[in-house]
Amino acid sequence: MKKLFYSILILNLIFFACSSDSSTSFNDSNQNPDTEGLIVDHTSTNINAISQNLIEEAKSNLHIAYGHTSHGSQITDGMSPLDSFMGGTGLYTFSSDGINNTLHLYEGDGYGDGDMDHDCGYYPNWVNETREFLGDPDPNTGRGTNHPEFNVIMWSWCGQISSKTEETMRTEYLEPMSELENDYPVVIFVYMTGHLDGTGESGNLHQRNEQIRQYCIDNNKVLYDFADIESYDPDGNYYLDKLANDNCDYDSDNNGTRDTNWAIQWQNSHTEGINWYSCSCAHSQSLNGNLKAYAAWYLFAHISQL
Repeated sequence: MKKLFYSILILNLIFFACSSDSSTSFNDSNQNPDTEGLIVDHTSTNINAISQNLIEEAKSNLHIAYGHTSHGSQITDGMSPLDSFMGGTGLYTFSSDGINNTLHLYEGDGYGDGDMDHDCGYYPNWVNETREFLGDPDPNTGRGTNHPEFNVIMWSWCGQISSKTEETMRTEYLEPMSELENDYPVVIFVYMTGHLDGTGESGNLHQRNEQIRQYCIDNNKVLYDFADIESYDPDGNYYLDKLANDNCDYDSDNNGTRDTNWAIQWQNSHTEGINWYSCSCAHSQSLNGNLKAYAAWYLFAHISQL
């Protein structure tokens, strides 16, 4: 009987030790988000597949700062009418301060000179902007001392990736991002690829985007694959090999000239207000903004679980 008692006691102690390990929720100060990676791409654009609970958790847990210029505005401009399109329940709302049960999504100053201005094509400005916004790292929390509530940093590109080399991509983007992650270990830094430029699968843009993708896969990073999202229509048809550009124009007959537009084709064959919604989408079409918004909510819903 004593042997049975001690066996049960030992098992309970083991269970308690295992259930009381160092793992914590996303909000906790010693969480290191690098333990898991996340790739958000064209397979992440089914808005109906994202549970309400995950979205509510993201709105409760995340405080996001997003630096971008015009192409990057496709994400937030696509997000703006989404709640109305989805029934106006307030589930998909966001704001710069996160009040009234909205997602806290602070957008930078764009082309100005305020917080998080411009985009990550401006090196070393974007790194300095990030450090100035977050403040000195707090070793006790893993966050910044200026805005300790912020736990997600996003930067998008304009067209600069097209002229990057393998070396400058490494030294002006990948390594600085990793250094920021090391200095602010509780802040999730979202990597991005750059928008399509019409040079197809053989172009430098695609090669540099592939460099970013592979780095994120190899190192368990969080990637919002901007280029991949606009390489496919909602039915899964692929256009990068047809010289697709950021406006969704593509070469339909393989003669080297872009002659039609996949987003406009899809919009014309589907019902506005039911299958897609009108939104502002800089340099592109509404459908592209829709897909970017869907993928953004997938991103937020899932990084809140890391």
